[in-house]
Amino acid sequence: MEKSPEKIKYFMYARKSSESEDRQIQSIEDQIGRLKLLANDLNLDVVKIYTEAKSAKKPHNRPLFDEMLKRIEKGEADGILCWQINRLSRNPIDSGKLGWHLQQGILKSIQTIDRQYLPDDNVLLFNIETGQANQFIIDLKKNSMRGMDGKADRGWLPSLAPLGYLNDKLEHVIREDTERFDLVRKMWDMMLTGNYTPSQIREIANKEWGFRTAKRKHIGGSELSNNGIYSMFGNIFYTGMFEWKGKQHTGNHKPMVTIEEYDRVQVLLGRYGKPRVREHVFAYTGVISCGVCGGMYSAYEMTKLVKKTGEMKSFVYYRATHKKGMPCENQKQLPLKNLEDQIELELEGKTILPEFRQWALEILNSRNDQEIDDRTKVYEMRHASMAEAQKELDSLTRMRYKELIDDEAFIKERDVLREKIAKFKTQLRETENRAERWIELTEKTFNFAAYARHAFLKGTLDEKREILTALGSNYAINDGKLSIIGHDWLVQIENEYPALEAEYRRIELDKTLTNTARNEALASLRTRWGASRESNPYCRCHRAELYH
Repeated sequence: MEKSPEKIKYFMYARKSSESEDRQIQSIEDQIGRLKLLANDLNLDVVKIYTEAKSAKKPHNRPLFDEMLKRIEKGEADGILCWQINRLSRNPIDSGKLGWHLQQGILKSIQTIDRQYLPDDNVLLFNIETGQANQFIIDLKKNSMRGMDGKADRGWLPSLAPLGYLNDKLEHVIREDTERFDLVRKMWDMMLTGNYTPSQIREIANKEWGFRTAKRKHIGGSELSNNGIYSMFGNIFYTGMFEWKGKQHTGNHKPMVTIEEYDRVQVLLGRYGKPRVREHVFAYTGVISCGVCGGMYSAYEMTKLVKKTGEMKSFVYYRATHKKGMPCENQKQLPLKNLEDQIELELEGKTILPEFRQWALEILNSRNDQEIDDRTKVYEMRHASMAEAQKELDSLTRMRYKELIDDEAFIKERDVLREKIAKFKTQLRETENRAERWIELTEKTFNFAAYARHAFLKGTLDEKREILTALGSNYAINDGKLSIIGHDWLVQIENEYPALEAEYRRIELDKTLTNTARNEALASLRTRWGASRESNPYCRCHRAELYH
């Protein structure tokens, strides 16, 4: 009589991960309930139930799963009952071990809710299904990282919000923790005084304030730890920036401290010169060249510790670069303040008093009526010439229709007349445009001369760069000295204006002059200033442009 085969003994295994990979998987209780019904229907012998809340994407991460395999290897059971094959493995090492045990007969059955895997089955099917489970994790990781990188690029830290902030799960942004934000800022204030150590601040927060961290699903709700407060004081997130994958991003969250305050705390913690990437915009790069090597001047910022005050301060330096960014050996670095002092000195020599600006504009406006008459005559003359040329072209076309001239003669004359008409149209447009721009250009000229220096001292980086480029051309530095080839109109102001200004100040300060004498002297000075403007090549060339 043949011996009946021994009944397979099963370990029931139910797993659910707290991670996103298993959010759609039924709960462990649901899995156990359904598997018990299946075991009853199939009359399976279940000797033990294992339940585990761990991820299966890494091997040796599930103590109970490893214990179950060891007991199977010892012969305590030879079957596994589970919801799906991906409950057993999502990595190739655990999948390989299960497949090997199945092929060797150590495992006689893996029973899931919808099918059974046996030792004599085609191994290809088992490998495909376990491979799909493994590929799911790979794809999930790629998609998750892509999503987090995109979130960082949009200005949001794609991880747990630091102390004083909370993750908004609905909007997927980071907001201030209204309960703790001000208290965390107070910790920074205490640290900035230099009178407290991080440990002392932690002790005060925990014992005197009753401070507790934000309660989350598995962590939080506890006192602030020593590691936690040191981590907080070293986290650049509080400045409005954050680091992700070695790259620094500008965040959209509300900053708690300034960059200067952050740097000050790093000094107090002994973290001198902690490297931190910043994005800079420098006003004068790409404008000034080296008078020795011809390379362009670039700029960089250096943060230094001021020993007297214990503060971190930033200084900007300009230096000539050539040969793929290498500094010029013949030029020393030039501090930004030194460079701007020289630019201001250039502007000072080309600055006029507001009274002289007003005189210049009055003179220009008084002459504008004549300019309008002249421009009108020029415009009418050009318009008549264009109309005559168009009339000739129309006559030529009629002659061709009547076959009074051949194609060769027609095309030759037609092209000449078309060229004339096109030229007249261009001249008419230029006359219109220049007529509108002439007063505007001259007003800008004298506005620049009157106000550029003040605007430079108070202006933004873009405004300072614009003012510098308006001074002239060929900006070069040699031995630390800036040289500029100035525009003709500014050079004339620089040469002729100082004497006129000195005369103006003398008249204003002369207490012996009567009002009549003073007014006559100012009128004479105004006439000399007007004659100077009339001889200005800048003004002459812009008027002359109207008639060419």
